[in-house]
Amino acid sequence: MDSKPNIQDVAKLANVSIATVSRVINNQGGVRKATEERILKAIEELGYIRNAAARTIKRKESKTIGVIVTDITNPFFPLVMAGIEQKAREKDYVTILSSTNESPVVEEKIIRNFIERGVDGIIITTADESGDQLKLLQDQNIPVVAVDRSIKNFEVDTVLVDNVKGSYQAVQQLILMGHRKIAIICGPQNTTPGLERFLGYKKALEDYNIPFDERLVINGDFGEDSGYSGTKQLKELDERPTAIFSSNNLMTIGCVKALNDLNWKLGSEVSFIGFDDVDIATFLNPKLTVVSRQMNVIGEIALTLLYERINFKGNLPHRQYLLTPELIIRQSCRLMGE
Repeated sequence: MDSKPNIQDVAKLANVSIATVSRVINNQGGVRKATEERILKAIEELGYIRNAAARTIKRKESKTIGVIVTDITNPFFPLVMAGIEQKAREKDYVTILSSTNESPVVEEKIIRNFIERGVDGIIITTADESGDQLKLLQDQNIPVVAVDRSIKNFEVDTVLVDNVKGSYQAVQQLILMGHRKIAIICGPQNTTPGLERFLGYKKALEDYNIPFDERLVINGDFGEDSGYSGTKQLKELDERPTAIFSSNNLMTIGCVKALNDLNWKLGSEVSFIGFDDVDIATFLNPKLTVVSRQMNVIGEIALTLLYERINFKGNLPHRQYLLTPELIIRQSCRLMGE
């Protein structure tokens, strides 16, 4: 059987007419319950995905882009989305945004829904870097651009930030200010940013001959709560760190809340650097030193790559953009001995 089962295949397997299958997948009613269940079972067995755009024969494209992110509450994604939408409007496309909450199961459902809606392409920060979920898009010849996270088993255009360099710069800054007990609150090690920011931390310690101390490594999940609980763990150590590096913006927010609740004075008692700028960074006293990246530019590049992939009819090599972050030094770090 063809790798892309169609409505005829479903009708044949369910032993019904194409019209009956059409009534079921379009929720038009008028089909007996037992027949409907048989059709739905056939759809599941075949892996058939209804393509909404195909129902309009004359329409060649939908001018719609699907965007899938892992956590819409993360301030990183709305800023990336702003860049995507700006470029999309320039090219007469509209966007649909969905969030997976880091669930591969939800991600697959969203991908199937986007295929049914007939999107022309997808920009994704995947919850599963194996790329298994993206096989559905490959089968449907729908182009993909990956943002923020690599995809291991699926070759796509990618827009990444040099996480290793960014975290190295942060830890190096703390080392140059005299800190030796530097803690890190990590993101998940099965994600590109989580692993690479940890590797940058370790490399800085190695380059400056500072012993690696597992007690100063807190495993977080990129969520605010893990930043908060991780900071509490560090405060309870017999030998507390003199500096903390937080691996993402939501964990940074949790860290700052914990420092306040624990009366652990930011800047004077513990120096702090966070990865990604956050709204609170310049409102706090002292203001936060951060590793910053141009989030809207990430979105603009992603949309441009996808547009070229959609509209270029020849063989186009896959491209990877690696953007350089910037360390913005403010007042949350102090020189040791001051």
